[in-house]
Amino acid sequence: MSQKVALVLSSGGARGLAHIGVIEALEADGYEITSIAGSSIGAVVGAFHACGRLQDYKKWALNLDRYDVFKLIDFTFSVQGFIKGERVFKTLQEFIPDQKIEDMSIPFAALVTDIKSKKEVVFDQGSMYEAIQASVAIPTVIKPIVRDGREYIDGGVTNPIPINHVKRTEGDILVVSNVNAIIPYQRNVVDQRREKVAQATYNQKIQSFLNGWNKFLPGPTAESTEKKLGFFDLLNESIDLMQDRLTSLLMEKHRPDILVNISREACSTFEFYKCRELIEAGRDAYKKSIKSELSSEK
Repeated sequence: MSQKVALVLSSGGARGLAHIGVIEALEADGYEITSIAGSSIGAVVGAFHACGRLQDYKKWALNLDRYDVFKLIDFTFSVQGFIKGERVFKTLQEFIPDQKIEDMSIPFAALVTDIKSKKEVVFDQGSMYEAIQASVAIPTVIKPIVRDGREYIDGGVTNPIPINHVKRTEGDILVVSNVNAIIPYQRNVVDQRREKVAQATYNQKIQSFLNGWNKFLPGPTAESTEKKLGFFDLLNESIDLMQDRLTSLLMEKHRPDILVNISREACSTFEFYKCRELIEAGRDAYKKSIKSELSSEK
């Protein structure tokens, strides 16, 4: 009989693609994933696996290049966030139709944050896409999702690793995939110079939009453009710092049987075009974790 696994997938932007590698490695080793809880990108990957469509999502993501990613970002001039976050999900629904969470083959829970009540909320029923779209609504970046008069944002704000919301069954083990680990990261890139040039071009497109967006905000001038972008970066770093602390507290309270750590230096929030590299990073991190577990048991 296969060992049952209650799987928890952390928040972490594009780094969450590494969760795919972790899932594939777990199943290759004969583990049976019997429940999943995810926050932010962890909710996205978790939902697609729970409904049996992870390979479809993986195939799509592997074919994305930098410009595909940029075209999927539906920029908007809004004080709540400069990305609507609708275009990518409409694209996904063209080949992965929406379904009710309660009808999934694997019990699944997405963690979101009710910003008005300042509480974490679990979506374990209703529309899959509504749940994951709410869970990835990064504050100040992606507009909140409104449902029944409530505004929902990124689940990582209140619970980046929703260990306490994964369904447990008798005899299962708890496995956590954390893509926000503060550990070194060694990239496997053949042509570093070409990678840097391509990255600069991609960042320039993002910057071009931000320059226009900043004109609608009080105070900024042409001379302060760089400072404005710096402020945006600082805000996101602050959120990351907050999530680091929450993660540490959750790990102390709910110690997983297997902890897979992927470096937060693997990529930035929107570098989804690094899918292949990130999946391999997740697979490698899993192997290291299992090796470490076996060594500690001797």
